[in-house]
Amino acid sequence: MDTSPVKVSLLNKHPLAKDILSLVLFVVAVIVGTLGLNAYVFRSYNVVGVSMENTLHQSDRVIVNRLPVTWEHFLGNEYIPERGQIIVFANGPADGPLTCGVQSGVDDQYIIKRVIAFPGERVTVKDGTLTVFNDEHPDGFTPDSATRTSETDGPKEHTSGEVDLIVPEGELFVSGDNREANYSYDSRNGLGTIPFCRIIGPVLLRLFPFNNMRFF
Repeated sequence: MDTSPVKVSLLNKHPLAKDILSLVLFVVAVIVGTLGLNAYVFRSYNVVGVSMENTLHQSDRVIVNRLPVTWEHFLGNEYIPERGQIIVFANGPADGPLTCGVQSGVDDQYIIKRVIAFPGERVTVKDGTLTVFNDEHPDGFTPDSATRTSETDGPKEHTSGEVDLIVPEGELFVSGDNREANYSYDSRNGLGTIPFCRIIGPVLLRLFPFNNMRFF
């Protein structure tokens, strides 16, 4: 029969050390989990400016769904949003090309716009009307008809500017909903078309203000 003293672990001898270790592991798990959710599942952003009125307004808090982007990247594909979706994407330096390389510095920012047209499609803005031409609609169509639900929700009826371009391969034509004058910096007036690889994800939910919470 073994009569040697019962071995007691260090943590049992020092319960305070056990509590501290448990707390540290908990904090680490929370940080890792938060970073994982932010990178691959959901992200939140504050809307800045008036470019998405009347759909979104200054200081609205939106939740972006990263899951479809993460899944497509896992499969080795580019994520391609649907026409009419509101997306958030990373913008490059204001004085440089909009590439897919990693950028850093004060010029980095995230932009929120609506998807208008895809590679190979022709986009025109003339006499205040935005029109998209493709193989399915050789005579053109107005994409806003599917997303303007009322006078206070969706793209504003008048679109300023003069545009006539073909969307390049691997890129999107995007626009804000507030297209009068220069309220929206988008593919019509200086931003140019944006590559798929810059997309953070589609807007899923307006979380704040709580009285205007809604899904998209």
